Amino acid sequence: MLMKKQEIIRAEKKAGGKGHILIEHLITPAEMKDKCQMFAKVTLEPHCSLGYHQHVGNNETYHIIEGTGLYNDNGKEITVQSGDTTFCPDGEYHGIENTGDSNLVFMALIITE
Repeated sequence: MLMKKQEIIRAEKKAGGKGHILIEHLITPAEMKDKCQMFAKVTLEPHCSLGYHQHVGNNETYHIIEGTGLYNDNGKEITVQSGDTTFCPDGEYHGIENTGDSNLVFMALIITE
């Protein structure tokens, strides 16, 4: 089944971040059937970020598609680029910032524990 393109949501200062993020949900909550909270393509334009936040009752994976950024893994900052994958387990913290001059695009997957 081919999924139809979803609306792109613009979220300002998400989780206390800088600027805005663009979220394109790829499947609907009904299709995820409470097993997954989000499967989306996320775009951070230059100098924007998704703020440092904790995951409770779920975990989150980012897979970087394009661009470069700074990933905060429980207070440790790591440079990420196309091809990198991050994982934030239940109870831990993370955030990500676009430090490049072009868009930072990644897939975000939140799975319920």
